[in-house]
Amino acid sequence: TLVVSHDGKLLFSGGHWDNSVQVTSLSKGKVTGHVTRHIDIVTCLALDLCDIYLISGSRDTTCMVWQIIQQGGFAYGLAPKPFQVLYGHDDEVTCVAISTELDMAVSGSKDGTVIVHTVRRGQFTRSFRPPCESSLPVTISNLAVGLEGQIVIHSTIESRAKDNIFLHLYSVNGKLLASETLGEPITAMCLARDHVVLGTECCSLHVRHLRSLKSAMEPLMMRVPIHCVSVTKDNSHILVGLDDGKLIVVGPGQPSEMRTGQFTRRLWSSTRRLSRLSSRETEYKK
Repeated sequence: TLVVSHDGKLLFSGGHWDNSVQVTSLSKGKVTGHVTRHIDIVTCLALDLCDIYLISGSRDTTCMVWQIIQQGGFAYGLAPKPFQVLYGHDDEVTCVAISTELDMAVSGSKDGTVIVHTVRRGQFTRSFRPPCESSLPVTISNLAVGLEGQIVIHSTIESRAKDNIFLHLYSVNGKLLASETLGEPITAMCLARDHVVLGTECCSLHVRHLRSLKSAMEPLMMRVPIHCVSVTKDNSHILVGLDDGKLIVVGPGQPSEMRTGQFTRRLWSSTRRLSRLSSRETEYKK
C-alpha cells in the first residue's frame, strides 16, 4: 500500500515484512524514515488533505494516526511515535480514511464493521455495519470520506452470487442515505467533489453521483483491469493506473476545451494515453 504526500515530496509505504511504515524521499530516491509500531503487516494507508496526519491500518486489528513532520512548509518525515492508536475491530483492517478538518478517522475491516474515531483525542464516535440480508460474512473492501463528512463504503459478501458487491453512502452522523448493487468487482475508488470514481476488475471506469450513487455516465472501457484511480487537484482529469503498467489520463474533451474544476460541469467523454511502461503501443479512444 502506497500514498504520496500532496506536495509530491514523500512516498509512504506499508506491507513490509517488518510491519513498518516507511518514508521514501522522491527527490533523493531513497528511504529516509522507518517506524515500526504495529505488530503485524500494515495493510492500508491514507493521508488527510492538509498533509498533517497519516493513518495506517494493520492485520493486528488496530489503526494508528501519525503526525507528519513539516520543514520549510513541506512534508519531511513521520513522528517516531503514533499520535493516536485506535482500537475496536475484531479482524484485519482493510481500509482507512482521515479528515483533519472534520476530526474524523474512519476504518473498515474484514469483520464487516466501519468505525469512526476522532483524530485529535482518539475517541470512539460510532460503529456501523452495512445492511446485509444474508448471514454470510461481509468485508469492508474500501471506503472514502467526502468534504462534508459523507462516508462511501464498498462492501463485499463472501458469496459466489453475482449480487455480492455493494456501494453504500452514509451521512457524517452514520445514517444510511443510499445503497447500490454493483455488477463487477471494484479494484479502486476515490471521491471528486460530487462524484465517486470507480475502477473495476472488468476493465471499466465508472463515475457515479455522490448524493445518490447512481451512474453519472456510461462506463469507459480500458481493455485492461484497473489497479488504481485518482483525480487531479483541480478536478480536471482522472488518472487511471492499469494492471499492465500503463497510466491513462481521462479528460473532458480536447485540451483547448478544458477548464479548472470541469468535473462537476461536464463529465468525461474521452481517454488519452499519458504514458506507457510496456513495449507495445496501445491507443484508447472514445
